[in-house]
Amino acid sequence: MTIDNVLWMLTALAAVVVLLTRMRLSANAAQAGHAQIPQGILDSHTVAGIAALGIWCWYLSSPRDVVGYIALGLWWVEALIGVLVLARWLPGAGKHAADAKDDSWSQGPSLSILGHVGMVLGVAFFTYCVVAGKVS
Repeated sequence: MTIDNVLWMLTALAAVVVLLTRMRLSANAAQAGHAQIPQGILDSHTVAGIAALGIWCWYLSSPRDVVGYIALGLWWVEALIGVLVLARWLPGAGKHAADAKDDSWSQGPSLSILGHVGMVLGVAFFTYCVVAGKVS
């Protein structure tokens, strides 16, 4: 399997993470209080993810260093916002923490942790591939 195929597969997984995060957090009525993310942050995460995805696909189709670095910058912005959203979403354990409602998708934050940690690792791999000149 070539590195280009791996990059395309990771790109598809990144698109799924962006889409599922949007779908999951846009349903505020079913979320516990700590999970209600302001609409502006959710929109920023989605816009950065879609822009990163589009520019990254353009880069993978016709590699140019400038396009790759722009895409990486957007991927890192998207990943950082995602990790911050995840940190806010995780239930607190303090005595004043709000009770968490049942999470119908995975009975806890496991799916979100997997998606966002995977996103950070994927973006780190993207960064390595661009900086090391592995994209052909």
